[in-house]
Amino acid sequence: MSWPDELLARLAPAQATPELSLATLGVVVLTSLVVVLVDPVWRWLRLGVTLVHELGHAVVGVAVGRRFTGFVLRGDMSGHAVTVGPPRGPGRAATTWAGYPAPGIVAVGLVAAVAHRYAALLLAVALAVLLFALPRVRSALTAVVVLAVAAALAALWWWREDTRQAQVLTGTALVLLIGGWRHLATVVTQPSAGSDPGTLRRLTGIPAWVWNASFALALGAATWGVWRLLT
Repeated sequence: MSWPDELLARLAPAQATPELSLATLGVVVLTSLVVVLVDPVWRWLRLGVTLVHELGHAVVGVAVGRRFTGFVLRGDMSGHAVTVGPPRGPGRAATTWAGYPAPGIVAVGLVAAVAHRYAALLLAVALAVLLFALPRVRSALTAVVVLAVAAALAALWWWREDTRQAQVLTGTALVLLIGGWRHLATVVTQPSAGSDPGTLRRLTGIPAWVWNASFALALGAATWGVWRLLT
């Protein structure tokens, strides 16, 4: 098979929706809960949720006409994405708002892609986003995380097996969703002026608790969407 045919074969929709038995789904859910709720494991894997958070800022920033110039991830679960553009206005506010809902939105996208047989195509798109972001990393830790995630996605995509892709993407969606709630709980219980809701308060004059409520509504909608798709 030629290279173009090989690539097309790995981008094509699955022939049928991969079946996830109740037992398999139970294992996926249990594993996701262990990853997020067991602190020694979460300490390492929470950087994946932070990565999605920061790329949420970046993607929305680019969509509203800002220029994405760099980002960093830190070991304490925090991160920072830099987009260049007007210091105030709707575009800046939308870019700042996008971080906390991003894990939930991506989770819905992952489960929807599995349900509609587009898991392989979504993996390729996610890999392209990471490759776009790679030249903009601004720390060694950020580079390690991006490269590790990109390598895992590339392996899952290239050595394609539809059921395995469905299992991994469903598990990843649950980790992102639960992790997104955990990140939101942290910013609500440990508020700071430099956090996203604090920045939004300075940009708009709207209290931080309103922005936190909007994050919760977005994550709640994502949770409902994932639940409906899985059931």
